[in-house]
Amino acid sequence: MLPTIRQLQYLKLLAEHGAFGKAAEAAHVTQPTLSAGIQELERTLGAPVVDRARSGVILTPVGEEALRRATVILNEAEELVEAAKNAGQPLAGRFRLGVIPTIAPFLLPGALPLFRDRFPRLRLFLREDLTQRLISQLKAGRLDAALIALPYDMSGLEWAPVVEDELLAAVPADHALAGLSSISPDALERENLILLEDGHCLREHALSACRLNPPRMGSGEEPFAATSLPTLVQMVASGLGVTFLPGMAVSAGLVSGVNIAIRPIDAENPAREIVVAWRAGSNRRAEGRLLAAVLQDVCEPG
Repeated sequence: MLPTIRQLQYLKLLAEHGAFGKAAEAAHVTQPTLSAGIQELERTLGAPVVDRARSGVILTPVGEEALRRATVILNEAEELVEAAKNAGQPLAGRFRLGVIPTIAPFLLPGALPLFRDRFPRLRLFLREDLTQRLISQLKAGRLDAALIALPYDMSGLEWAPVVEDELLAAVPADHALAGLSSISPDALERENLILLEDGHCLREHALSACRLNPPRMGSGEEPFAATSLPTLVQMVASGLGVTFLPGMAVSAGLVSGVNIAIRPIDAENPAREIVVAWRAGSNRRAEGRLLAAVLQDVCEPG
């Protein structure tokens, strides 16, 4: 005998809410019904999935593994229902899209109206997060696709290209480097180089494209780091150092009215590749490619 979808749903809700009563309420069933479903799941698996304590419930190792697999199964079942409902109607119904913070504010304002016009039945759910976490959610089935930047480890994923986004040098407007038509990576490295903090892929893209090492003080710590591009811009404008900015952010007006000079970087190919990625073998592949095509239209000059 195999576990049922309902039993797996009960386990997932129990893990999320930590108590039988709250999980039963979320499942719209009585507590005895949910408890019986969990007990039946345990009999099917031949091992307990939860430890019952006064403070709540804790998943056993078997329960943790069952939850991991149940999450994948439930997401696949939801995708099956969505696909059946919207057969022959691309990008209709729910679509969960992750976007990294160095893309979302600059590409989505132009893309969202286009999605509404072309796909009026699309229900788009957006999640902004760092690349590593988006890819984890993608592989776990909690996202249908993600708008991210390469290079990155893409094992287990497929993707479609959107646009190549040039990386640019940003320096204070009164800095000596502002008088140059382009700036070499070596010249930037000799200055106080400010980067986004660890976890932002833009940081690694810029260092890799320019073949630079992260700036370090004698203690091994970085002298400056920012949590977002607007913070980075303000730090440069205040004369704290120089940095790299994505071209799409500059084109979207990130540095408008700020005392900053933007210059091309004199390197072989200082750019990152923006792509739409999805799980290898996902039945949302065609929709991922369609999303990428719409985003390409958004990025077209003029």
